[in-house]
Amino acid sequence: MLVRHLSLRDFRNYETAELALEAGPNLFVGSNGQGKTNLVEAIGYLSTLGSHRVSIDHAMIRQAQDSAVIRARVENGEQALLLEVQLNRSSANRAQVNRSAIKPRELPRYFSSVIFAPEDIMLVRGEPSGRRRFIDELLVLRSPRMSGVMADYDRVLKQRNTLLKSARASNVSQLTTLEIWDERLVAFGSEIIAARSSLVAELSPEVSRAYATVAGADHAASLSSYLSIRAKSADDDADLETEAMVGDTIGVDIAAEGFRAALARLRRAELARGVTLAGPHRDDLVLQLNSLPAKGYASHGESWSFALALKLASAEVLRRESIAGDPVLVLDDVFAELDESRRGRLAAAVGGFEQVLITAAVFDDVPTTLAGNVVRIRAGRVLEQGEE
Repeated sequence: MLVRHLSLRDFRNYETAELALEAGPNLFVGSNGQGKTNLVEAIGYLSTLGSHRVSIDHAMIRQAQDSAVIRARVENGEQALLLEVQLNRSSANRAQVNRSAIKPRELPRYFSSVIFAPEDIMLVRGEPSGRRRFIDELLVLRSPRMSGVMADYDRVLKQRNTLLKSARASNVSQLTTLEIWDERLVAFGSEIIAARSSLVAELSPEVSRAYATVAGADHAASLSSYLSIRAKSADDDADLETEAMVGDTIGVDIAAEGFRAALARLRRAELARGVTLAGPHRDDLVLQLNSLPAKGYASHGESWSFALALKLASAEVLRRESIAGDPVLVLDDVFAELDESRRGRLAAAVGGFEQVLITAAVFDDVPTTLAGNVVRIRAGRVLEQGEE
């Protein structure tokens, strides 16, 4: 999969931008704050419908403008596509494929990318919500229909929480109505749990290999799932329990059985607190180095390498399954954080991808093998060849 041309209008600090891209490595160079990351952020939006930097779309619209447009010509296998999304301040976003309108949530069906950025260290050091978002975005890239399943789960979860709060306020159990919502929650939630567990099982060996490649160290990096439906405690700050950590794939039926049992076990606590205490919305990924939790034990360098390994593993899983070729791999300001030996190992690891987009403030930070098509950026402008 390749991006051949990127066009922007009123996106971030770009009034307009036209950028031709090539197969293999493309290096965006410019001082900090000039707009390098904005370019790869736009490309990433086409596959994730979100930004790796901000949580709201409005932040990506240029100041004082009502909308922003991202348009890209991509090659998806042997198919050429024109993808477009318009971000609007006061109305719903709009999307097109080859000039035909589609729902924005359908864009990931046509394009996939994997972005690694400095913020991704929080996959290791941050809260479970970030790790859930990571695995769910990868799930949607792998199986776009899961976006609808997740949306349905979130809708049912909100309605069930509203019912629990109402029951708590009125001191009435409303068990019959609650049981109806239980079944809907289990139906959608068990599918998410099963899909996540299958993906984690595929990712885990890739994470181990990628970590060894990047770090060049004999550390056993592993990945498993923490399932709240198996946890003994419903406390928000409960430590991850061994019984709730799962490394194998779990089928939908087994997930549904466990989910129902958890809801029954936690019924009294849920009615007391007015919130759903088990389900995919409370699960986590367990990252370990040498059987110790990476969060809290890993150094800065180890955490950085683990986060990078997660993204490289994601790209490997996607490229293995896709009939359209590799996902576009984006390395946003990565090489400045690495020593020379790790830079070389990372360059070797990504060299085989169809297209790699790299941003750097300093040209010499990037190995020469990745300095193929060099694009220089200054103050929201893509500089012409030879322009300084």
